[in-house]
Amino acid sequence: MDIPGLSMALAQTKAQSDFSVAMLSKAMDLGEMLGEGMVDMIDSAAMEHSVTPYLGGNIDISV
Repeated sequence: MDIPGLSMALAQTKAQSDFSVAMLSKAMDLGEMLGEGMVDMIDSAAMEHSVTPYLGGNIDISV
């Protein structure tokens, strides 16, 4: 039984797991931040539409 090798393998697995959790946390934080930004953009677009409701209702295209 190779106890030092097993210990090193377990330590490496724990380090990889900790790194994966940290990266997932960063990705989740980024997703939350981008989501909040999208909500803010949608809210500002709704505000613009309530101020000028006649804009953007029709599109005239000629080819």
